[in-house]
Amino acid sequence: MFNQLLESKATKQKMAGGTVFSIVLHTVLIGGAVYATAKAGTNSEKSKAEKIQFVEMKKEPPKVPDKPPPPKEVIVKPPPPKGFQVLRAPVKIDIKIPEIDLSKAVTNENDFTGKGVKGGSGSGVVGGTGPVTNQTYFEFQVEKPAEMLSDSPKPKYPSVLESSGIAGEVQAQFVVRNDGKADMDSFKVLKSTNELFTQAVKNVLPRMHFSPAMIGGKPVNQLVQQSFQFAVPR
Repeated sequence: MFNQLLESKATKQKMAGGTVFSIVLHTVLIGGAVYATAKAGTNSEKSKAEKIQFVEMKKEPPKVPDKPPPPKEVIVKPPPPKGFQVLRAPVKIDIKIPEIDLSKAVTNENDFTGKGVKGGSGSGVVGGTGPVTNQTYFEFQVEKPAEMLSDSPKPKYPSVLESSGIAGEVQAQFVVRNDGKADMDSFKVLKSTNELFTQAVKNVLPRMHFSPAMIGGKPVNQLVQQSFQFAVPR
């Protein structure tokens, strides 16, 4: 019985020692786990902190206001010469009597005194060099009428009419400008024996050369009536 009691006591002592060892071991393991976790968290925070980079925001330079456009240059035209106007030749002659327009300005008598420079103005300045209104004159109003130059190209004879032996004529009216060229906007057929002859004249007229009409030694526009003959060559 005494032996049995000793054995029981020894077993209890072994169990108590194992329990203490287990507790100590678990405590060490738990502590190690907590430490490792804490250290890992610290390293993670440190890593995150190291990855943060501060980027300096570049400030946009202040916008330079656009330079205001330079002021427009004011060009003062020289005044027209003191003189008188002459009647302008109508490009299109209307057989109807035009209606009276009371809204138009009254004709200034000082513009038709016959004194001073032709084409000038009654309100102009003596010795003025300003441009005079671009007028068109009749032949009897100019000092030297417009004439076709000898080296000017001639209308081409339509081959169909030429081979058929058909002659013809075109009487045209147009304005010869002060540069010696025909103004095609004023072109008008007064008489034509065949449309092909008319077309031949219209084709060559822009390339034809004229000596412009003259007034006071200056070229002016003139309304002319020109006849173009188409004779069958023999």
